[in-house]
Amino acid sequence: MPIWFTGVQIVNAEIKDISLVGVKVMVIDDSKTIRRTAESLLKKVGCEVFTATDGFEALALVADLHPDVIFVDIMMPRLDGYQTCALIKHNDVYKNIPVIMLSSKDGLFDRARGRIVGSEEYLTKPFTKDELLDAIRRHVLHKA
Repeated sequence: MPIWFTGVQIVNAEIKDISLVGVKVMVIDDSKTIRRTAESLLKKVGCEVFTATDGFEALALVADLHPDVIFVDIMMPRLDGYQTCALIKHNDVYKNIPVIMLSSKDGLFDRARGRIVGSEEYLTKPFTKDELLDAIRRHVLHKA
């Protein structure tokens, strides 16, 4: 599916050419491995990366850092990904920040629940480098 950016049609093959330098990305996951992997991949392409271990920590950071895109794990202690996404999307200041759900579950119910709370996309773990970067590019373009 083509993407439109400032009046110019961009086909999927060209999406990989779009720079991510300076894009602020937040990764919320209780898994240290997922946080470090995502952070490493994203920093290599020039993103500013912020991480949080749960929804409570993330909400404070969102207020301070105003990320361009947020990745949030569904299954976390204290405040899960659905609750975190819903709180972000119900706040007038932050509701336009794209939220992408991360989960090892790939069921229709989980995807639907993510949409209900306002997420823009759903990635299944383990995700590939291209899946991660393309998701950011799609939503950064959409915001532009």
